[in-house]
Amino acid sequence: MKKLTLFFTLFIFMQVVSAQQTQKPMLYGTSWMAVTGKPMAATAGSMIFQQGGNAVDAACAMLAATCTMWDTLSWGGETQALIYNPKTGKVIAINAMGVAPTGATVDFFKKKGYNFPPEYGPLAATTPGTPGGLIYMLMNYGTMSLGQVLAPAMHMAAGYAIEAQAANTIQTDREMLKQWPYSKKIFLTHLGEKREAPEPGEIFVQKDLLETLTKMIAAETEARKRGKSRKEALMAAYDRFYKGDIAKEFVRGCQEQGGLINMKDLSQWHPIEEAPLMVNYKGIDVYKLQQWTQGPVMLQALNILENFDLKAMGYNSSKYIHTLYQAMNLAFADRDFYYGDPYSGSSEPIKGLLSKEYAKQRADLIQYDKNDARIGPGDPYPFEGKKNPYINLLKNRGFEMDTTKRNFAPKHDMGNNSRKEDYQDRLWRGTTSIEAADKEGWVVSVTPSGGWLPACIAGNTGVGMSQRMQSFVLDSTLNPFNVVKPGKRPRVTLSPSLFMKDGKPYLSAAVQGGDTQDQNLLQFFLDIAEFGMTVQRATEASNFNTNQLWLSLGGTKTSDREPKPGQILLNNNTKEAVRAELKKMGYDMTFSERTSGPINAVYFDWKHGSLWGGSSNHGEDYGIGW
Repeated sequence: MKKLTLFFTLFIFMQVVSAQQTQKPMLYGTSWMAVTGKPMAATAGSMIFQQGGNAVDAACAMLAATCTMWDTLSWGGETQALIYNPKTGKVIAINAMGVAPTGATVDFFKKKGYNFPPEYGPLAATTPGTPGGLIYMLMNYGTMSLGQVLAPAMHMAAGYAIEAQAANTIQTDREMLKQWPYSKKIFLTHLGEKREAPEPGEIFVQKDLLETLTKMIAAETEARKRGKSRKEALMAAYDRFYKGDIAKEFVRGCQEQGGLINMKDLSQWHPIEEAPLMVNYKGIDVYKLQQWTQGPVMLQALNILENFDLKAMGYNSSKYIHTLYQAMNLAFADRDFYYGDPYSGSSEPIKGLLSKEYAKQRADLIQYDKNDARIGPGDPYPFEGKKNPYINLLKNRGFEMDTTKRNFAPKHDMGNNSRKEDYQDRLWRGTTSIEAADKEGWVVSVTPSGGWLPACIAGNTGVGMSQRMQSFVLDSTLNPFNVVKPGKRPRVTLSPSLFMKDGKPYLSAAVQGGDTQDQNLLQFFLDIAEFGMTVQRATEASNFNTNQLWLSLGGTKTSDREPKPGQILLNNNTKEAVRAELKKMGYDMTFSERTSGPINAVYFDWKHGSLWGGSSNHGEDYGIGW
């Protein structure tokens, strides 16, 4: 009997150990942690930490390095960040999203035959936000000079061994890059040869970008020589990019290639420090950026899921997958109609959307035996004490109000006939993530993006322009809060996360992947909070994605972006019994080895005073801790 008991004890122990085994090792540190989407960029962060910089300094260095490596972003893109300030004990948000330029109107794009703004090229560009966002974070929360944090990126711009992913993407997109003279000059280093792109490991030189960064550092240095303060010197670098000779060349190069951005667009734009949104999930405060991002989707989903015993359902059981899928669809239906730029004069009903009572009403819509293809936006206005001003707009779009459940359901099931592969590519597209933390308590979570390959470079600046205009809509019946107009920010997918528990940092996390970002972050968080996974195990865990949402990226035709009701991406390791049960519920299943991100994260072990870093086993993500 004792032998039998010992056997079962050992069996259970091995099952638990096996469940926590990972392909990548956990990262441990006591002084600092630097995790991001590129190994060389993580090294840049570690260099800054070793020179005495804090987590904000290191995050800025990693941001600069990833922008210099192209692939998923560049210097003309956008930066979104959450920062925990240990001196105040508060989480603050940085909004460095560019805006639509002068002339970017609904009529302008419709006359060109677009149903959405274009995916690529100069007309896809919002004003660059990353240089301004980086300088703002460094100026207000970092300790170093711009010259110090840009040193690794400048070294790379002078020539670095390009990685295979970026080199091969250039080769794949070479015909599109040839449309734009400055992109062709920089990227196609072997023009006319069989392989026109750089080879993996080739020393890739960016003289124009190096000159731009050198000019910014020169402005900072000259200001310091004139007796200016650190902040004033940083602003001198900022002004040279947005108002000086760099700005003039950027505008010239943009307009020469058919773009709209002018000097006024650049000079009037500025980053915004704002209060993040937050909900509490079972004692954990979850922070996200405001509704100009999709971040509140995760907050809404958590509010809905609080009404269920997820742990009792079992990790990735059919009931668990179904419940999360429905909750995410409910949140995305609201995102697709109610989210937009709060600085453009609109008043999104975010208070109602994040109400626990509204979440309970939405949770009551979930059917336990089948997928609901008729999920539509709810009516959050009564939870703010207001009347919904868009009821007629929803009716015109083909929705009808279910007065008992306060859900605007489509009269007919929506359907998207685009190929699954095309849809999935747009669902996952672009971006990287940056996580940094230090022993003083600073925590930074960033999801920068924009200007990814194939990028259109603005003149001789070496700066790739953003492609974020495509996230606007041209039809107010799709979303009255996200209709394009000059000076407005598009509703983006970019969504860093910070989690606090008992007044202290608990987790920070971010992930690339377009509309899947908050789907994967939601599951990552629940893996830890509900199922006790380690941070590394949770970054590698098998997630699933819903396609029952309007795509934020890709395709200029409405049919390219419409939801695919019931379509779900599952991991290859999904059990046969779970597949069978989901099929009975009406799901259209697709399977893949890659379903989790890649997610980067830091967990704070207050019991032992250590930092635990997690970095997904998908992609090139990498971390270094000390």
